[in-house]
Amino acid sequence: MARIRSVKPETWVSETLAEVSIPAMVTFLGMTNHADDHGRHRDQAAIIYGLIWPLRDEISRADVEDHLRQLAAVGAICRYTGCDGRKYFHYPTWHNHQKIDKPSLSRLPACPHCEPERCGVCKGPCIQRAALVDASGTADEQAPSARGEFAEASANAPAGLDQLPELSSVLPARLASGDGADATVHSAAAPTQRKIAGQAIFAEDSPKARRVLPEPSAPGSRILDPGSSFPTGRQAPDADTVSANQLIGEYVAACSQRPPGSVLGHLGKVVKTLLDEGIAAEHVRSGLRRFAEIQGHPSRLPSLVNDAMNAQGTGLVRPGIRPNVPAHQAWTNPVDAVAAYAEEL
Repeated sequence: MARIRSVKPETWVSETLAEVSIPAMVTFLGMTNHADDHGRHRDQAAIIYGLIWPLRDEISRADVEDHLRQLAAVGAICRYTGCDGRKYFHYPTWHNHQKIDKPSLSRLPACPHCEPERCGVCKGPCIQRAALVDASGTADEQAPSARGEFAEASANAPAGLDQLPELSSVLPARLASGDGADATVHSAAAPTQRKIAGQAIFAEDSPKARRVLPEPSAPGSRILDPGSSFPTGRQAPDADTVSANQLIGEYVAACSQRPPGSVLGHLGKVVKTLLDEGIAAEHVRSGLRRFAEIQGHPSRLPSLVNDAMNAQGTGLVRPGIRPNVPAHQAWTNPVDAVAAYAEEL
């Protein structure tokens, strides 16, 4: 897959590229888009021709092969045979000119001559490179050794350590005999006694007494409050207490469609205010029934509750010392006004 690569301004004044032809220089720059994140690619003129020169009839596969020879001669590329037997090439100065953000692991073999990087076939240091180094005899000391093995023993190792018997053969016998007071290992070759870490038994008990719980643990969650003997100042509401939510719920049930939330919120505040004033829930319920019939703004509810509280007849009653006076009637212009309105006159 082609990738975006950078071309530095120094490319156009490079003495190395100035020694090759212009088509070879174009092949050099074009293949940077097709090389992987480690600057490696297949060394096949036919493949490179199809990637760089698909629309140019004046360039042939033989010309591309000549470009690769020119570039390898001046050191612009390095051609090699991978550990899988195929031919590849890479850019020796790739990491000096290309800055790859989060490079992916290469799937191609590494160059056995000049690349110490991960080999895509060997999944690590290339075996072919190690074989070449061993055959040359110039870097035997740099050859990677097996994991966990050292060429020489540590200078800090205690004397007689190699004469200790294997723990796997000593521990079962010591544990089976029951002698655990002093778990020591004796060796005929090593007269000194060596204690096995973690196997000795303490000679005396711990000075701290073991904690004993006064009562067994009860099943269930420990965060549940079983109750308190201290009063908190709050009492449970009476069973017959009607809340504002209950009254609003009855009002909503009486409506054919659920009122908007803003109306219910305003109405709930009004109902709560009325209940906090000590008005009986039945009077508020009566006002809500009347409000459900006529609707309107929730601020009308207090007047409807007042009507339910203070309605005592069809007309106004004269207060004061004459409670038996009939309700006021409009002037009807009777024939005998004195007889008709004697009480009021």
